Amino acid sequence: MEETKTYTMPLIGDKAPSFSAVTTQGPINFPEDYKGKWVILFSHPADFTPVCTTEFMTFATMADEFKALNTELIGLSVDSLYSHIAWLRKIQDLEWNGMKGVEVKFPLIEDIKMEVANKYGMIQPSSSTTQAVRAVFVIDPEAVIRTILYYPASTGRNFDEIKRIVVALQKADAEQIATPANWRSGQDVIIPTAGSCGVAKERMESQDEEKYCLDWFLCFRREKK
Repeated sequence: MEETKTYTMPLIGDKAPSFSAVTTQGPINFPEDYKGKWVILFSHPADFTPVCTTEFMTFATMADEFKALNTELIGLSVDSLYSHIAWLRKIQDLEWNGMKGVEVKFPLIEDIKMEVANKYGMIQPSSSTTQAVRAVFVIDPEAVIRTILYYPASTGRNFDEIKRIVVALQKADAEQIATPANWRSGQDVIIPTAGSCGVAKERMESQDEEKYCLDWFLCFRREKK
């Protein structure tokens, strides 16, 4: 009897599983080829499908915005390399939502054996055993998973939100802050909660114009406009 392989889905804070793969931009080795880079690894159910087509057009037009954030894009589906190539060529012929002549320059992984998809929990049997779900993994330069998003097949992803997440994570890492609900770049940020009664009292009585508190546990830093 053939042994069934089981996979544990990686979680936030885990090292991203390593892999080697054939892609539309040549072979890649992850994470070795992406040292010092942020990475967005995302899967889609199938080539030549409507929602996926709009997603790839959108991601491709935003590729330079992500590069400016030191972030590389890697796509994946369980289709063949030749299917990928044919689909990406067809995308260049399409026009939608103000986008046309879109060239997808980031790598799209061929994963016919579902090896990478299984490592990342992208195949979810209750949804489909032959297609990957719409998964998004935001991975930092140390190859640590920082964000995981999953979408059903019927719902296209919000790519502005994916970019917002990268910006927020990078700012949090650089400045040791947190970002409040619906935060956008340039808006005020949350500073770490006071760790003692003394610091809490000091903050509540502070006249520092750069910081303000709604209460001792919820304090903000004003961002320069």
